[in-house]
Amino acid sequence: MPPPPPSLEKRVCFDRGAEKVRTIFLTIALLPFRLAAITTLMILAWLLACLGLHGLSEEDLRRAPLKGWRRDMRIVICWMMRALFLCGGFHHLKVKGRKAETKDAPVLALAPHSSFFDALPVVYLGGPSIVAKGESSRLPFFGKLINYTQPVYVWREDPNSRQNTIKEIIERTTSKEDWPQVMIFPEGTCTNRSCLITFKSGAFYPGVPVQPVCIRYPNKLDTVTWTWEGPGALKLLWLTLTQLNSSCEIEFLPVYNPSEAEKLDPKLYANNVRRLMAEALKIPVSDYTYDDCRIIRKAHQLHLPHASNIVKSHKLRYKLGLVASKTEEELVQKKTTNFGDVNLQEFAQILRLDDKDPTTQQLFRIHDKYGQGKIDLEEYIFTVLATANASSELDKVEIAFDICGSKAALCLTQSELRKALRLSIRMQPEESDSIFQLAKSDESACTVTFDDVMTQLSNRTEYAHLFAANNESSKKAI
Repeated sequence: MPPPPPSLEKRVCFDRGAEKVRTIFLTIALLPFRLAAITTLMILAWLLACLGLHGLSEEDLRRAPLKGWRRDMRIVICWMMRALFLCGGFHHLKVKGRKAETKDAPVLALAPHSSFFDALPVVYLGGPSIVAKGESSRLPFFGKLINYTQPVYVWREDPNSRQNTIKEIIERTTSKEDWPQVMIFPEGTCTNRSCLITFKSGAFYPGVPVQPVCIRYPNKLDTVTWTWEGPGALKLLWLTLTQLNSSCEIEFLPVYNPSEAEKLDPKLYANNVRRLMAEALKIPVSDYTYDDCRIIRKAHQLHLPHASNIVKSHKLRYKLGLVASKTEEELVQKKTTNFGDVNLQEFAQILRLDDKDPTTQQLFRIHDKYGQGKIDLEEYIFTVLATANASSELDKVEIAFDICGSKAALCLTQSELRKALRLSIRMQPEESDSIFQLAKSDESACTVTFDDVMTQLSNRTEYAHLFAANNESSKKAI
């Protein structure tokens, strides 16, 4: 597997002071007028969508395509949304090639997906039925507009959603009714357009012809790219609306008719379409998937090192059945003594694996950082459980306590505390020893509790961010 793709990160950089001055000036002189026009058009489009959807249930939208005046209303809404983008600075949309008719290409595949401004190609395409996250239906204003496209919603937390989505796409693309084209962003997440990550195969299951559509933003200053590790949506919106002009290009590639082999293998079909689009875009492909990107994002958020190795390890653990069986979690729950350094044979025996299996050997090598034929089993288990279960820095500390302790739950000796705090928050041994002495219930105590250590950490300003982040997560959960 290649190193982590640059597709998770994007930084907006001003090369000259003059650009900063211009942005400040246009924020005062232009931005208010653009916002007023955009808000007005958005409200009008939303009102038309509400009118067009009046009297229709979600089931009605899934059962049959819109007809008559409701279908004509979609065209009016799209023109209004195009005017909205015009007011936002997208004065010219360059189009190469020609959009195929629905009968020739029931599915449109757009890539790379890099921004919420990718709504502009959707508008130009006449509001096809998009495949979108289920949560999108609840967005203020945009939810109604998305619903008007009669979308296929994907509920990522529902284990049956994937099969239901595939079934609905197959029904629409093979139906004799006059459904709009189904439009997908097959990457499933935003990237910075430096490569094409693995396409999800769901929309390729029907085995019908697909028209690939390439998206480009050939702007001098990239203010549109919205990725996990880049600027937030509001900042990008502000920077884009303070540009005099923003450009977007859409290229319709020839309709891709699948071979018999591709009809039987949706992954092959998706990969071949991706390869074709990458060649047209003159960018490489990456074997990373949406799930890989999600793991990398979480590793970055939790400050876990070696994110690419975490992804490799997860894939190997999945292949070995460790993810499904939650073997590492079971080991922690049943442990009676500390885990130490282990060789390959001991590693395989503890995890109930075959040490002759190349996949087991590869998993071991990933964590054998110094090539000495031994790995720290506690560090391995910590990385696995933190990636799977932690949602904050404090969760990492608690997980480390569970793993490193050999006595009562969440109760550690001085050496165990050193390791737990090194693994979770990279604390130096001297500082860990200081916290241990302060956290002891009395001078003769040989162990400290999790709660006492948390009290000492909360009293130190350098660790205040741990508790602030945890409080923010709690608020979101509520």
